[in-house]
Amino acid sequence: MILAGDIGGTKTLLALFERRPLRPVPITTRSFSTIQFHSLGDMVAAFLAAEGVIPHRIEAAGFGVAGPVIDGRSQLTNVGWAVVAAEVRERFALQEVELLNDLEAMAWSVPVLTPTELETLQIGARASFGNAAVIAAGTGLGMAMLVRAGATFLPVASEGGHADFAPRTPRQVQLLNALTEWYGRAQWEDIVSGPGLVNLHRFTHQTPCAAVPSTLEASEKPSAISAAALERRCASCMETLDLFTSIYGSAAGNLALTAAATGGVYVGGGIAPKILPALRAGRFMASFGAKAPMQQLLAHIPVHVILSPEAGLLGVAVRVSHT
Repeated sequence: MILAGDIGGTKTLLALFERRPLRPVPITTRSFSTIQFHSLGDMVAAFLAAEGVIPHRIEAAGFGVAGPVIDGRSQLTNVGWAVVAAEVRERFALQEVELLNDLEAMAWSVPVLTPTELETLQIGARASFGNAAVIAAGTGLGMAMLVRAGATFLPVASEGGHADFAPRTPRQVQLLNALTEWYGRAQWEDIVSGPGLVNLHRFTHQTPCAAVPSTLEASEKPSAISAAALERRCASCMETLDLFTSIYGSAAGNLALTAAATGGVYVGGGIAPKILPALRAGRFMASFGAKAPMQQLLAHIPVHVILSPEAGLLGVAVRVSHT
């Protein structure tokens, strides 16, 4: 039995999987509020107690974390504790505990995802032995590459979401100037993320927005902005979502070039499945491919949206099952 976790600043998913040759099978999954626990060990203890599982039944464990992992340790951005693989291993007497960047974890799921778990934005012509890449906007913006190693992929973590934003139009130059004024610099994550949607909303609105009341909690605003845009209730919210999808596509195209991702680009995270009509409308793919002189290369790259909300958790299980 495999223990897998997808640890976020707000929510954590923990699950038990049965090991299988290709794709581990989930046995049970629970969601936890991350900030209600003092450590990952405390959360794992609560999970195992709730499921009635004795630790020695667990063959191996792995956890995906939103941030860089260095020497088996990662500091959570919005939580006052770190995730340390050795602490979990020793507390529960486990033989193997692996810590992964959350996008590296999601990348491990890509080869085993089924067609029903994907929405295709561009069919392309997948290169049999090409690299692939994953980009995912949620609370932040994550990226990872899948480097081709013979007949298999080797997922590689990245912090590309924190790279400098590159504007493509005069309006995006204005956005760059605004973000630089607000934050000192502009990174992709300042735009392509939930908080990025709020930044874009601030940028596009010169007057208060009736569709997105200021009394909303910060965590509620991205969904309200997207809904107002998709329902065409606010012209400035519509511009907000247009900018978001266009810049998201541009970031995905940049990653495709960086990774030479002729094996496909996969768009994950919590936002993409919620704004599929906007992604299908054309701005995303237009920005993805508008990179002369590489238009032909990008036009042949398959682009898919990952629909499964548990792809990261599955990817951890896939990785651990291969150790």
